[in-house]
Amino acid sequence: MDLIDIWTTLSANHIPLDREQMEHLERYHNDLRYWNERVNMVSRKDVDHLWERHIVHSLMLLRYAEFKPKARVLDIGTGGGLPGIPLKIARPDLRVTLVDSIAKKMKMVAMFAQHTEFKDITPITARVETLIERPHYRGAFDVIVSRAVARTSMLISWTRPLLASGGYYALLKGGDLREELDEARSDHPGITITETPIDVLGMPWFKSDEKKVITCRFS
Repeated sequence: MDLIDIWTTLSANHIPLDREQMEHLERYHNDLRYWNERVNMVSRKDVDHLWERHIVHSLMLLRYAEFKPKARVLDIGTGGGLPGIPLKIARPDLRVTLVDSIAKKMKMVAMFAQHTEFKDITPITARVETLIERPHYRGAFDVIVSRAVARTSMLISWTRPLLASGGYYALLKGGDLREELDEARSDHPGITITETPIDVLGMPWFKSDEKKVITCRFS
């Protein structure tokens, strides 16, 4: 797919972006493709499908989850900057923190983030569970996001102290999640979990691969 196809698909799926945003996304796509040959950040079998399977996938969070103006967003296990960098490009008002424990990946992510030319996008090399030891991160985030990093219960155990009052999780996952989500409900009393299938007009693979957004809130 070319850039016009991607812009058309995003617009048709209620994610309108302007020319400058599409140029930022294109640069990010090209950077990720180039550097992935040197530092493996996404599966090499997917490198020819970065737009559909990684960038558009990340942006679907904006369709199926709510991000208030200037929301503070934590991207757990960001890898190559996904979903955090596409979210920041599409919503420059968001204050995004990108976390991964692998230093060579985060060196690339820091460069990608710098190329967006936006403020309030912060890469951190660390295991996410260690952030709770830093007082200024406790209760700091309105939305915690991730793409297929770990089981839902484990993600929450690592990061719940980082969640702001009224904050929630928006997780990109796929497949049959019944057992995993039942585990999360059992391990975390008071949790409300919503499972929403992703349906992208023009990209039927989202449905066939059972891609979903999982939102987790606490009463």
